[in-house]
Amino acid sequence: WNSWNHFHCSINETTVRQTADGIVATGLAAAGYLYVNMDDCWQKSRDSQGTIQADPIAFPNGIPALADYVHSRKLKFGLYSGEQIRVEFVYLNEIHLDRGYKTCAGRPGSLGYETKDANTYAQWGVDYLKLDSCYTDGTPTEVEYSKMRDALNASGRAIFYSLCGGVTVNDAWPPKVGNSWRTTNDIQDNWFSMINNIDFNNFFTEKAGPGGWNDPDMLEIGNGGMTDTEYRTHFSLWSISKAPLIIGCDVTKMSAATIVTLTNREV
Repeated sequence: WNSWNHFHCSINETTVRQTADGIVATGLAAAGYLYVNMDDCWQKSRDSQGTIQADPIAFPNGIPALADYVHSRKLKFGLYSGEQIRVEFVYLNEIHLDRGYKTCAGRPGSLGYETKDANTYAQWGVDYLKLDSCYTDGTPTEVEYSKMRDALNASGRAIFYSLCGGVTVNDAWPPKVGNSWRTTNDIQDNWFSMINNIDFNNFFTEKAGPGGWNDPDMLEIGNGGMTDTEYRTHFSLWSISKAPLIIGCDVTKMSAATIVTLTNREV
């Protein structure tokens, strides 16, 4: 599960705790959905030592306590950061302006703090890191992402590394750097966006394999912008493409149809 598609920046520790509880209570955990990942907007600032600080209003008990709670539910905990001024990369006929000093939502990013942040995340018990690409200094994408890869590898904790943005069809390096990499623009909760993303993802087919996967973005199932039939198609296409299956809805308010789709073991 990832918070962005449904909650965007309206994220707090209560929502994350309720989500962890919901993943277990609805049978999603038993079906294999084990990651509870917070996207952008959890960060607030850095202290005098350069350590990233969570928003104290949204997360009054801090990130380590939240990670502990998620782990107590037998789930894994993930965070988002950004190597994020602007670099252009092209998807089909669109230009996506991204890659930092800040995250895509303007919060403190990891550029220049890769080792500090990797060690902090490891100490907090983070299991998954999504690194975005919005406000960079123009360093080549592979070089930027490799800095955090090396920092994570040296942190002493196994952390799934998700690359978000900047990867092109002609790049051969993603499998050497990340465990997954975004192949498309951000998905929207409609049929055209979903089909466009999976169609473009097909151009990356040969890059995927054990340990590294093409990521056409998170699932929109349950957010209300498509019919149940369209959501079943969405789930089927992501599954046959071996894409990461990351839920993007409010799991505490799922319909019966949404649960059936997400837990269909035949798919």
